[in-house]
Amino acid sequence: MGTGGGANASAAFGAPVIFNVSGIGSWEFGSGGRNASRGATVIAGTVGMSGLIDGLVEEGKLDVSAIEGEWEAFTSAVVEAPTDGVDRALVIAGSDKRGTIYGLYDVSEQIGVSPWYWWADVPSKSHDAIYAINTTKVQGSPSVKYRGFFLNDEAPALTGWINAKYPPSPYGPGYNADFYWTVFELLLRLRANYIWPAGADWGQTFFVDDMRNQPLADAMGIVIGTSHTEPMARATKEWQLFGEGPWQWNTNNESIIPFMKYGAERARPYENVITMGMRGSGDTALSATIQTEMLEDIVATQRDLLEEVHTEDITSIPQMWCLYKEVQGYFEAGMRVPDDVTLLWADDNWGNVRRLPVGNETERSGGAGVYFHFDYVGGPRDYKWVNTIQLQRTWEQMHLSYERNARTIWVVNVGDLKPLEIPISHFFDLAYDMSLWGPNSTTQWLDMWAAREFPEESAANISAIVNQFSYLAGRRKFELVEPGTYSVINYEEADNVLAEWDVLGDAARSVFNGLPSEYKPAFFEMVLHPVLGGGAVYGIQINSAKNLVYARQWRNSANTMITNMLDSFGVDHNLTVMYNDLLDGKWEHMMDQTHIGYLYWQQPMRHITPPVQFVQSLERALTGDMGVTTEGTNASVPGDDPYHDLSSNSLTMLPIDPYMATKRYFEVFNIGTNDITFNVSAEPHVILTQTTGALSPSDKDVKIYVDVDWDQAPEGSSETTINITSSTDYGAQFSMPSLVLPINYTVLPDDFTGGFVESDATISIEPAHYSRVSLGDSSSDPSPEYITIASYGRTLSGVTLFPVVLPDTLSTSSGPGLEYDFYSFTPTTDAVPANITVYLGTGLNTDPERPLKYAVGVDDGDVETVQYIIDQPAGQTPVDWEAAVADAAWVSTTNTTIAPGSHTLRLWALEPGVVFQKVVVDLGGVRESYLGPPESYRVG
Repeated sequence: MGTGGGANASAAFGAPVIFNVSGIGSWEFGSGGRNASRGATVIAGTVGMSGLIDGLVEEGKLDVSAIEGEWEAFTSAVVEAPTDGVDRALVIAGSDKRGTIYGLYDVSEQIGVSPWYWWADVPSKSHDAIYAINTTKVQGSPSVKYRGFFLNDEAPALTGWINAKYPPSPYGPGYNADFYWTVFELLLRLRANYIWPAGADWGQTFFVDDMRNQPLADAMGIVIGTSHTEPMARATKEWQLFGEGPWQWNTNNESIIPFMKYGAERARPYENVITMGMRGSGDTALSATIQTEMLEDIVATQRDLLEEVHTEDITSIPQMWCLYKEVQGYFEAGMRVPDDVTLLWADDNWGNVRRLPVGNETERSGGAGVYFHFDYVGGPRDYKWVNTIQLQRTWEQMHLSYERNARTIWVVNVGDLKPLEIPISHFFDLAYDMSLWGPNSTTQWLDMWAAREFPEESAANISAIVNQFSYLAGRRKFELVEPGTYSVINYEEADNVLAEWDVLGDAARSVFNGLPSEYKPAFFEMVLHPVLGGGAVYGIQINSAKNLVYARQWRNSANTMITNMLDSFGVDHNLTVMYNDLLDGKWEHMMDQTHIGYLYWQQPMRHITPPVQFVQSLERALTGDMGVTTEGTNASVPGDDPYHDLSSNSLTMLPIDPYMATKRYFEVFNIGTNDITFNVSAEPHVILTQTTGALSPSDKDVKIYVDVDWDQAPEGSSETTINITSSTDYGAQFSMPSLVLPINYTVLPDDFTGGFVESDATISIEPAHYSRVSLGDSSSDPSPEYITIASYGRTLSGVTLFPVVLPDTLSTSSGPGLEYDFYSFTPTTDAVPANITVYLGTGLNTDPERPLKYAVGVDDGDVETVQYIIDQPAGQTPVDWEAAVADAAWVSTTNTTIAPGSHTLRLWALEPGVVFQKVVVDLGGVRESYLGPPESYRVG
């Protein structure tokens, strides 16, 4: 249970603790020799490989019947007098080597040694004494057989760190056994067993860089594989070093065949999963078209080579065919491989599984698996900087994969490894025992993770912070956030989003300041840095957007937005320096990844600020000293073409009504060099948060919210004027600004007692807030129902069908439906219909015969069935895929006509995998925004 050179769990002692170690026996472990007289003995061994363990079984002192012959299982129990001179001991017996290892690390973790004690600097917890409870623990086989990650896209960060910390040695270059020892130990502590080593893209050669690498992996119990583009246990660069001629099967297979055979020979003594098939040079397609005959010949030849190299039946040798990108097209075109070869289905590089087993594919002896991504280099834009993985989406996709029998291999691309500690832990916990993690288990998992890594008294706050970060970061990859992403003028969207990041940053700083010093490095690496870094990216982009709007309105504060943007730019830089300097430079270069200033899909070579415009300071502004604008427009008064006609000094505000989700507002700002005072006047029924104020040339702008006293307002539709006067003279060409406020005094009838209410010609609905569920007549057992996944998606949660395996496609009569009562005031026509926009999760059509569909209708009117993902030929991404993954949502719109009055919107998911994120009924008032209108007012 050693800590591998890190902080020793028994090096310091705190208050006594009695530990329920998931039922691993009832007896006190020693504490670094302090309590050695109490007989601290641990015996660990593998059934059938340890004479001591087998002897205890034969004597009836240890029962291993529940694990014997199983894969990676273990049991632990307290045994009296297990051997001469030992009164009693905690005995850990594994069904195989890794079962024993997991049993030991299970105890290590529960006495306070985090799997991330070295890789994330989590201090080991210390106790005066550690106890176990006298029960037998049985840990069965993992849910997924092979569980691992792919170190990929590892430059500049990981490679820079390697070059600094593991310089070339007599054993080989930096990616050597000294480095991999730490990686293998981490995998085992996370209860993983499999790795695709670094090198597919950047030139590392695991097998020859250091001849210790593969024997070390085997000795430690790590199964070696190679990536989807590296067949027959040979690294990509090996062909460049040792191959002859082009990497092209149909013209050079005479050279490629012995190259592949040597890979099989070299791998034979060790535990491997052999990658079958072949892709083109440089991680590209094998050919311009799907040529199944050529790839079938390649696989047949590879099988012959395995027959030549191995004496045993090759069906017992683990093999996989990774159906990545265009390779899936070969399968869809009819190509098949032997049943004992695992079909490794791939996601779309953005965490959406493209295909899963259907029909008799679930009966293949080799089973199926999933190649997933937490990091990617490619379109629509690479994402390599920090964790942007929404854990709820990982659960949704991997739970779907598991239930659809993709259970043989799970491997995830983790890029540089270091910034992805949290999603890696989550992924492997799902893979180890999926039965523990239900639809809303993510918050429970985070609570447990935070309590393991940090002091218990801080765990709840840390869990909440990480959950909120996962939700905010999952809305859109940081690399894709640009000045125009969030609206500056509609729904206060940009300000609200920036405020969310500010609040989260304050919470993270507060926790950091209260932590004991030994926990601060780990918290900085896994929580504080990504939270503050994410806030800085949003500060850069949103302040740039505000500057561009403000500059066209001649606001002095346009220049303040530049200062704010540069401050955030500086914060981002300083955080990078702090990370790379942390712990005397332990993680030097690990945060070198650029992430600001993308010009196309590939990373920028240097950080570049987004565009800004300075506003010149004049002794006397040509238009006076005060400007006014209102929400929903770039225009201001006084204004400038193309935004406003200079002959007018009036703006019309957006209409106001009694059921607004947000209040109306306008802004007063200084556009000159003089101090000004201003006054605002309106009719008595118009309520203003401020009616007078002062602004110096450098003051912040004043935002004034507008409401209406509905008891005094005129009934029906009307208009009123808000006048703003200034203490300074505008000059002859301008009059004082005024705002026209349209008022729609809409009134609900008394019999409308529950549901959403139209406002601003919009009804915006969070799907979890349904009025009721209508039951279908499905004969499935269990019957399908809707579940809500909290913090899923972009605005609140996701609603989806459960269970995720149903024998047949549902219909609006057989499947359950979600019903949303609402009241509308605005009439629509065939010429000007109501648009119903549904925002959905980014999951894909994993069954070619059952594409994802939903149905929607209003009241008892026509119901429209929508297939919102249109697949292209196999191997290609669906229509509009780039927009969907960039926006973290599929967006689908239908239209209908709705008369004023009380109605019910009816919504059906017709396939598992459909996840509803938001529904918006546009009656003519919806304005451009990223997240859509905020949720409408609800009665009841």
